[in-house]
Amino acid sequence: MKQRLAAILASDMAGYSRLMEADEAGTIARLKTHRIELIDPAIAKNEGRIIKTTGDGMLVEFQSVTDAVKCAVEIQQRMRRRNSDVPQDRRIEFRIGINLGDIIFDDDDIFGDGVNIAARIEQLADVGGICVTAAVATQIADRLDVPIEDLGEKTLKNISRPVHLYRLGLEGSVLPTPPEEKDAKRALSKPSIVVLPFDNMSGDPEQEFFADGLTEDIITELSRRHELFVISRNSSFVYKNQPVNAREVAEKLGAQYLVEGSVRKIGDRVRVTVQLIDAANDAHVWADRYDRRLDDIFAIQDEVTAAIAATLPGRLEAAQRDQLARTKPANMAAYECALTAKVLHHRGTIADNKQAQALIDRALALDPGYAHAHAWRACILGQAWVLGWCEDKDAVWAEIVAELERALGLDDNDADVHRILAAVNVNNNELTTARYHQERALSLNPNYDLVVVQQGELLTWLGRPEEGVEWIRKAMRLNPHHPERFWSHLGKAYFAARQYGEAIEAFMHLSVMDHVQHAFVAACYGWLGDDVAGSAHLKKVRALAPDFGLESFLATLHYAQESDMQHIRDGLVKAGADDGLPANDIGVQ
Repeated sequence: MKQRLAAILASDMAGYSRLMEADEAGTIARLKTHRIELIDPAIAKNEGRIIKTTGDGMLVEFQSVTDAVKCAVEIQQRMRRRNSDVPQDRRIEFRIGINLGDIIFDDDDIFGDGVNIAARIEQLADVGGICVTAAVATQIADRLDVPIEDLGEKTLKNISRPVHLYRLGLEGSVLPTPPEEKDAKRALSKPSIVVLPFDNMSGDPEQEFFADGLTEDIITELSRRHELFVISRNSSFVYKNQPVNAREVAEKLGAQYLVEGSVRKIGDRVRVTVQLIDAANDAHVWADRYDRRLDDIFAIQDEVTAAIAATLPGRLEAAQRDQLARTKPANMAAYECALTAKVLHHRGTIADNKQAQALIDRALALDPGYAHAHAWRACILGQAWVLGWCEDKDAVWAEIVAELERALGLDDNDADVHRILAAVNVNNNELTTARYHQERALSLNPNYDLVVVQQGELLTWLGRPEEGVEWIRKAMRLNPHHPERFWSHLGKAYFAARQYGEAIEAFMHLSVMDHVQHAFVAACYGWLGDDVAGSAHLKKVRALAPDFGLESFLATLHYAQESDMQHIRDGLVKAGADDGLPANDIGVQ
C-alpha cells in the first residue's frame, strides 16, 4: 500500500434510478456518449486519472487542485449547455465534490479519509454544481476566476469532525466560452425568424389544438438549427387570433422573417398552408401546401412539422444569399462570411475553396467563439485535403482535427458539428467513428435533410444500401427543394443495392455529371451487359479526368466490405475499364 497527498474528485449522477427505470437502454447510451465526448476528454486534458467507476459515478485523482477544479467546472458548464435542448425529466446531471487529502493506494483502488470526505461532500453539492473543502478553496482562491460561496461547517456521515465547505459558482471565466445568452452580437448576426400561431380555418374547435401544436412543434424543430435565431413561443403567441402587420410584428420582436400558416379541415382531409415572409419588404420568399388524410392527426402533425423544418432553413438561406450577392465581403458580419464560405465550398473548385477559406477565417476573426464557423472551417479544409488541394496533407489534417475539437468544445449540441465530424471521418475511412458522430447528429436534429441524407450515404458505405436508399428518399421528402447532389447519393446507393436501372434513373436527374458519377453509370451498364452505353460513359470519364485509373479511383471510395469494392471494380471492367491508364492519388468526393 502507498500513501500520498492528492486532489480527489468524486462525481455522481443525479436521479440515476429514476432515469434507469424510465429508459434503461437510452440512459446508458446517453451516459456513455457524455463519457466519450466530454467527461473522459476533460479528465485527460487536465491530467486526471480515473481510479474507480460505478454505474452512475466515479472517483478521479489529480496531482493538482487547480486541474481538478478546472476539470469539474468544464464538465458542469458543458453539461449545462448540452442539457439546454433536453426535457427536464430526461436530463443527465451530476453532482461533484472535490477534496485535498491523504489517500491510500492498494491494487489500483483508493481508500482513506480524503476519499471518504470527497464522496460525502459530493452528496451535498447542488444538482449540476460543485462542492469543495476549505483546503481546495484556499488553493484556487488566487489562481482561478471562480466565484466561491462559504457554506460554513457541515457534519458529514461517518466523519467525526465538522468539515468546512464551499460552493463553486459556474459563471466564472475558467472556460473561454461564455454562455450563449451573453453573446447578443452573434445572435443578432444570424437570420432571426418568428413563427406566428397558425390560423384554424376549419370552424372546428378541435382543430385549434392541432394548429397550436403544429406551431409549437415547428418552433421547437427550427430551434434545433443553430444557424437560426428563433423567437420564443411566448413572444409569438401574443399575436394569436389577432390581425397581423408583418413589418410591425417584425419590428417589435426583432425578426427579419415571419412564418405564417393556416389549418383547414375538408371532409376526411386536413390542408396545411405555410409561407415565409421577408419582413423588410413584406415579400413572400416561399410558400407550400400539405394535403393529408385525417387518419391520425398526430402523425400528420409530425409529418408536416418535419417537412417545414427541413425546407424553411434552405429557403431562408437562399434569401440570405440573394441579399449577400449585393454586399461586399469586407462589410460582412461573421454569420454572413460563414454563409458565403459555405456557398463557395459547395461549388467544389480549387479557386472557390481558397476564397471559402479566406471568408471562414474572417468569420472566426470577427467571432472566435462561433462554433458553427469552426466546424465549417474544418469542412472547407477537409475538401482541400480530400481533393489534394494542399501541399502538406498532415498539417492540414491536424488543423481539421483541431477545428472540430474547438467546435465540439464550444457547442456540443450543434448537429452540423457532428455531421461534419462524421463526413470527415468517412473520408478518412474511420467508419466506426463516423457512425458515432452521425448518430449523434441525427439525435440532435432528426429532421435536418443534410443529416438524414448523410445517414443514407453512411449506411451505403457500411454495406446496407437498401436502408441507405430509404434514408436518402426520406431526405428528399423532408426537403422537396433538396440540392441536386441528393440524386447522386441515391444513384450510388441503388448501385450498391444491385438495382442498376433505378441507379441510372437517379443519376439522370443530374443536370451535369462529374467523372465519378459517369463512372458509376458506366459500372451500372457494365452489369446490365450494355457495352455501348458503358463504353460511352467511360469515354466521358476519361474526358473529364484524363489521369483516371481504376485502382486509384477505387482508393477514393469508402466501402467497409470488400465485396462492395469488388462489385464496382467488376462493373467498370465489364464496361471496358482497365488499369493500364495512368493513375493518380487525388481523392474525389
